[in-house]
Amino acid sequence: MKQKIAVLGPGSWGTALAQVLVENGHEAILWGKNPEQVIEINQQRTNHRYLPDLTLPEGLKATTSLAEAVNDADAILFVIPTKAIREVAREVATMISDKPYIIHASKGLEQQSHKRISEVLAEEIPVEKRKDIIVLSGPSHAEEVAVHDITTITAASVSLEAAKYVQTLFMNDYFRIYTNDDVIGVELGAALKNIIALGAGAMVGLGFGDNAKAAIMTRGLAEISRLGVALGANPLTFIGLSGVGDLIVTCTSIHSRNWRTGQLLGQGKKLDEILENMGMIVEGVSTTKAALELAQQLGVEMPITEAIYRVLYEGQDIKVAAKEIMLRDGRVENEFS
Repeated sequence: MKQKIAVLGPGSWGTALAQVLVENGHEAILWGKNPEQVIEINQQRTNHRYLPDLTLPEGLKATTSLAEAVNDADAILFVIPTKAIREVAREVATMISDKPYIIHASKGLEQQSHKRISEVLAEEIPVEKRKDIIVLSGPSHAEEVAVHDITTITAASVSLEAAKYVQTLFMNDYFRIYTNDDVIGVELGAALKNIIALGAGAMVGLGFGDNAKAAIMTRGLAEISRLGVALGANPLTFIGLSGVGDLIVTCTSIHSRNWRTGQLLGQGKKLDEILENMGMIVEGVSTTKAALELAQQLGVEMPITEAIYRVLYEGQDIKVAAKEIMLRDGRVENEFS
């Protein structure tokens, strides 16, 4: 059955997901605040800033009116930076009455509160105004989804019916969706892998090879799992698509903003300069701070995250940070606390 989906956020990922929906026969409306970008999408069928080589399908529409986008929508898909989620969700709540599904494909933790995005959405959009909340996440670069590269990701919700709804919306011959009921694990895997990608990129920038890459990804996964389990996640989630899968794709690809940021840091570039030239949000930077604060509250050890925090927020030399991690006291590999 054809559905109307409001896609909030016309960046690379929001645009790619909207394209999937239109190609699957649904009505997708992209909402963004930039009038020039909206005009470009509607008139030229392009979104050059985010997906420069892509011609968008005719059925894909864009608007600067949030009310127009969400009016009568069967589902609302948030694909905006974590820092904007609460404000936009609060605004959406004043505009809806037909109880749409709420989906998000953003990856991060809210600053100060350290809350997951689904928690923020649940707080700002009352249950009487919506159906279930679903997380859409996994190893996926927008640039590759846009050209129909084979991709598999996860739809996670406490309601299996809601997860299956999202699975049905998006699944086709190049974009496969699995369902999961571990919302905590899927969201944490999505958010925390960006931190490890900063470290993986830094190792390359420093001139290290595959051994270092394998080390930081593997021990990074251990950190992600420790924090996730402390918060109630299923440990098996972290060996799935939104765990090791997302970690692999984000820690090994030039498409990853977090990896590129880490690489430039390893080459000696300044963080402010990197972020200014990146042109898009690098979620791993803010997530590092939120994750470390959360881990300290829970008494969870996250040495890689802590080292990256010192580099990002305290100006520690990245070579010194890498050396200090290597010189930590010896440990048992499978410690889970």
